[in-house]
Amino acid sequence: MRRLLLLLSTPLLPGCRDTGADSRSTTVDSVVSIDTALARFRQGLEEPAELAYGAGSLDELIGTFVKRLEASDTAGLASLALTRAEFAYLYYPTVPEARPPYELSPGLLWFMIDGNSARGLRVALAERGGKPLGYVGHRCSGDPRRDGENTVWPLCIVRRLQAPGDTVEERLFGPIVERGGRFKFVTFANKL
Repeated sequence: MRRLLLLLSTPLLPGCRDTGADSRSTTVDSVVSIDTALARFRQGLEEPAELAYGAGSLDELIGTFVKRLEASDTAGLASLALTRAEFAYLYYPTVPEARPPYELSPGLLWFMIDGNSARGLRVALAERGGKPLGYVGHRCSGDPRRDGENTVWPLCIVRRLQAPGDTVEERLFGPIVERGGRFKFVTFANKL
């Protein structure tokens, strides 16, 4: 407390001013609008017309995920998730995280989604890959959220037979997006 009082009562050091801008100072504007950040994020990406290689239904997407996980088909699983271009042009512009109060830049949101997805896929392959899951179905809780042309299912759970008479439910992936009748995973983040 004594030090704080001493600092508060000490005059400014030579060369430091407590008034207006110094002509030698430089103003750095680190705030970039979402529109500018999105334009920068899209550089070098081709605009997709639709969700490429997406499934024709929620059931088909989850069923394909289960088959590819059982086969440890990493490339096949990766094709079921949003690409960077699909994220940039078809998904990001309508998500709540891009608007106030969040206003996450596309680069930051993609970094979070992509990182969590890669980690989730690694864990799913290590824990459940290469063996029968005993898949008996799935359920998606809550109403899907409508974001522009996208419909997002935030939480779908896989039901599987762990042992005879022992059905378990697991979250093996993150949200699912549907656009124009095509379905893909936003992320493979999971609860394993």
